[in-house]
Amino acid sequence: MTAKIAYDDVEVGTELPAGTFPVTRAALVQYAGASGDFNPIHWNEKFAKAVGLPDVIAHGMFTMAEAIRVVTDWTGDPAAVVEYGVRFTKPVVVPNDDEGAVIEVSGKVAAKLDDRTVRVDLLATSGGQKVLGMSRAVVRLA
Repeated sequence: MTAKIAYDDVEVGTELPAGTFPVTRAALVQYAGASGDFNPIHWNEKFAKAVGLPDVIAHGMFTMAEAIRVVTDWTGDPAAVVEYGVRFTKPVVVPNDDEGAVIEVSGKVAAKLDDRTVRVDLLATSGGQKVLGMSRAVVRLA
């Protein structure tokens, strides 16, 4: 599979379709099972608050995975992502209610690089706060 987006069809400033990703406590338990990360800050409200957090928080890697979906959905090929990194700035707080939290992600082509690659800068927020900083992916396009 290759990216469905052509390098020649994008410019610096091209915006990717934004994504909105719900996060529930059930999703965190499922992620813990898949990842093996059973740290109680991700599922036990009493423990999370005892260590100074406002509530249960999403796994950092879960948040990263949701954010990169904007890029992989845009390219149509997860293998097109050749580099990806973030800084964790704020946790995604997931209340124990029927709604949970929402991660909102937007992306923009920030640079056209060599070898048919582009750098995409992502903005990920939850509850009105930026949750990932320096969120960037290098993507190889068709």
